[in-house]
Amino acid sequence: MRRRRRPAGRRPAEPRGHWFLVAIAALLMTGALLLNAYAHNVVGETQPPLADYGDSAELERIRSGGPLVNVSGARPLSARPKTRRVALTFDDGPDPRWTPRLLDLLRQHHAKATFFVLGAHVAEHPELTRRLVAEGHEIGNHTYTHADLAAVPAWRVRVEMSLTQKALAATAGIHTRLARIPYSSGPGAVGYGQLTAMRLLGDEGYLVTFADVDTQDWSRPPVDEMVLASLARTAEGEGAVIIFHDSGGDRARTLAAVDRLLTRLERKGYSATTLTEAVGLPTAHTAASPNERVLGTVLGFAQRASFAFVEALGWFLAAAGVLTLLRLTLFVALAWAHARRTRRRSTGTPRWTAPPPVSVIVPAYNEAAGIEATVRSLVATDYPGPVEVVVVDDGSADGTGRIAASLGLPGVRVIRQPNAGKPAALTTGIADAAHDILVMVDGDTVFEPPTIRNLVRPLADPAVGAVSGNTKVGNRRGMIGRWQHIEYVVGFNLDRRAFDLLGCMATVPGAIGAFRREAVASAGGVSADTLAEDTDLTMAISRGGWRVVYEERARAWTEAPASLGQLWRQRYRWCYGTLQAIWKHRGAVVERRPFGRRCLGYLTLFQVVLPLLAPVVDVMALYGLFVGDPLPVVAVWACFVAVQALTGWYALRLDGERASVLWVLPLQQFVYRQLMYLVVIQSVATAVLGARLRWHTVRREGTFTLAAASVPEPSLAGRRRRAVRGGNAPRRRRSRP
Repeated sequence: MRRRRRPAGRRPAEPRGHWFLVAIAALLMTGALLLNAYAHNVVGETQPPLADYGDSAELERIRSGGPLVNVSGARPLSARPKTRRVALTFDDGPDPRWTPRLLDLLRQHHAKATFFVLGAHVAEHPELTRRLVAEGHEIGNHTYTHADLAAVPAWRVRVEMSLTQKALAATAGIHTRLARIPYSSGPGAVGYGQLTAMRLLGDEGYLVTFADVDTQDWSRPPVDEMVLASLARTAEGEGAVIIFHDSGGDRARTLAAVDRLLTRLERKGYSATTLTEAVGLPTAHTAASPNERVLGTVLGFAQRASFAFVEALGWFLAAAGVLTLLRLTLFVALAWAHARRTRRRSTGTPRWTAPPPVSVIVPAYNEAAGIEATVRSLVATDYPGPVEVVVVDDGSADGTGRIAASLGLPGVRVIRQPNAGKPAALTTGIADAAHDILVMVDGDTVFEPPTIRNLVRPLADPAVGAVSGNTKVGNRRGMIGRWQHIEYVVGFNLDRRAFDLLGCMATVPGAIGAFRREAVASAGGVSADTLAEDTDLTMAISRGGWRVVYEERARAWTEAPASLGQLWRQRYRWCYGTLQAIWKHRGAVVERRPFGRRCLGYLTLFQVVLPLLAPVVDVMALYGLFVGDPLPVVAVWACFVAVQALTGWYALRLDGERASVLWVLPLQQFVYRQLMYLVVIQSVATAVLGARLRWHTVRREGTFTLAAASVPEPSLAGRRRRAVRGGNAPRRRRSRP
């Protein structure tokens, strides 16, 4: 059913600013993920440095010199620690687990050390950096993310070093003149690659630090081996620069080795001190400017916020995954119970003493493409009681009412009225209907012969106020049609089985539903307050104390949108109308009946909150693919698709449908799913901004015109034979007036 387009001057306001807000949110999220990915690309010292080749006079001076090198001048200059001075250096920190324990150990031995820190760790743990400086230790720059400076372009070298200086400025108020190239070791291994990086660092005023002894503690050698290697240069009283690590893995052996080494050095009369003090230079620390402190504070806040954001997303993904699996498991179990109950209906189930007369109301606006097939299918019913068909032509401009009237079918009446919308058309039809059992059907839908009989049967129970039928997609040939077919069977009809048992039916669809006139009247009639009048009416009936049930055998074949644009407009209206209905009936949450808590709680969680956050799943999946290990991402995705496929197979089996259509399910995750959650995002943004949404039209293709199809056969075997021949909805026999 479609509304007439209103004059341009009177059209309700369209939402305009919501996509801007969505774009801002997406930009912030992307920035947070990129910053977190960059800051945590910290692998530490996990492998020996690659061989660096080259020969020149400059390289020979560096290789034969001391571990502290200045390349800012015409010739490289180097320095060595003084006799009986040991400079313990620790790379890759600070680490919240190992650095505090190391500092406690150094304090016990009254020793000082030099920490070559990573800027990302400094920004993440500012309190540890402040403690390092407060306890008299020295700080060196080890880049921001442990980038291999010999393998990155010059701009990246400058960025890495500059960001670390800003982090130090914000946390400790200092800059440092010491630098160590990641993956470097002793000066004897320097080649052209590291020499290029050293020149860049020299131009920035850094003293580049190597080592006399590389313990390679990252490879977890025996403690005694590390201690003996560290003491090798102390036999003749020489000084030494020794590399350890206080981050990047289990450092228990490092702590044990440092403890034993300091004990041995104390016995030999050595002092463990900072690097600059060991070589006889002034401290490497200089005061940072106020501007650098401000910039560093912003950087640190942004990084910590991005880390917290990504961590929160991880927890959300875990919670969403668990909720989704629990929902699927619960609904499959409830659907199984519903199917068993349907098969085992006892003789105690209320039955009509005589088939009650039924009024079928067909609101129609510009439904010329399908109104004939709809009306003929209603007249061709095998219902044994009286049936009248009331077609309400809501100001159609394409001859819809004329076509329906020209059929000359018995029991069919056509009412014409100026365009006023679907709720008004339904209200007109209800007022004119002669009977108290009302069946409502859209003008693009066809019934099978037993549909009315099956639909009316549950109303024999006086507690039942409305019955939802089983809506099937007729035009399911293309990919979009197949996707909607799966959604209708799994997402709609399977859910309705569960809602029936839980007593919280959210919607009797406009395509097929039966109502007791008394129940409709108690709900205040068909309201025009929302764009989802079917959901609104169903909720009102449930709140009035009536039962709303699902009848799977009452099948109706509807024409689904055939393009993504049409699908978007339809679902946008559905979603926005559902939001309106939820808000309108929010008071049901505090009512005694369980409908409000179950229905509104479910809709809010699974049809609003989780879809709103669904983009996070895709973004985090891409994040994991490109930043982390892609195997877990692929494995989780495959598991979810497998679970959905099993659920879909069971739902299709319950509905007597072929499971072969499930081959499109994996593809549904890459287009259809995104379309559905973007619809929710736009609908919520529209509602939050207070914009009014106009009724979007859906262009009909005439799937059920007599030239293409006829009334569907009720038998499963007949439907399967037609499906094999490649039809959309099963064919029907031509009925005679």
